Amino acid sequence: MAVQQTLSIIKPDAVRRNLIGKINSKIEESGLKIIAQKMIRLTKEQSQAFYIVHAERSFYEDLCNNMTLGPIVVQILEGENAIQLYRDIMGVTNPSNAAPGTIRYEYGESIDFNSVHGSDSLETSCTEITFFFSQIEIFR
Repeated sequence: MAVQQTLSIIKPDAVRRNLIGKINSKIEESGLKIIAQKMIRLTKEQSQAFYIVHAERSFYEDLCNNMTLGPIVVQILEGENAIQLYRDIMGVTNPSNAAPGTIRYEYGESIDFNSVHGSDSLETSCTEITFFFSQIEIFR
C-alpha cells in the first residue's frame, strides 16, 4: 500500500462543541499522522469555491452556508491508504447511518452538521490540499 495524504476538515458544528481534540485522537489512534493543521474561518465565496463540484446539487447553498457559521480546522493527514482509512474513520455522511465508533456516529448531529469532511479520491485530495495549504505549511 502507498503512503497518501488526504484533507480533513473539522467543521464549524464540531469546533463549536469543542471536539477538535476528540476527533484528532481518533485520527491519531488510527495510525494517521497530522502533518499540517490550522484554524480558519471561510468566507461565503471561499466556501462556494471549495465546494464548486457540488454547485448543481440541491444541498450546495446550505453546505456553503453551514461551512461559514464559525471557524473550521483544516488538516492534512498522512499514512498508508490515508484516503480510504480516513473515510472509514469518518463514517458515512448521515450520522444516523454511520457505524458505531466512527466520528460521524459519535459526534455528528445531522446530515447537515456531520462534524467532518474528508477527501474522496487521490485527485480530490490533491486539489483540496492545495486549496488550503502551501508547501511551507506541511511538516513531515
